[in-house]
Amino acid sequence: MTVYVDDAVHPWRGQRWAHLMADTLAELHAMAAQLGIPPRAFQNKASGAHYDVTAELRAQAIALGARAISRHTDRALVKAVIATARAQYRP
Repeated sequence: MTVYVDDAVHPWRGQRWAHLMADTLAELHAMAAQLGIPPRAFQNKASGAHYDVTAELRAQAIALGARAISRHTDRALVKAVIATARAQYRP
């Protein structure tokens, strides 16, 4: 099982943001807790279960063992990770 963090490519509020996703919700929430991200920041959306993280938190997640994935070079893997995140959505 793995936690993933994609490229920090989304500009918002003066920072660049990435998506923290995982093979399981338990792993996702555990990594978010390690990063100090509050549970209220969890994005349980039809587009996929994830947390938004700043570029700084992205680097911390990688240091804690998250696998960096690139929307540019790892397209098949990114697609699979997003599909897993979508499958975990529960309204």
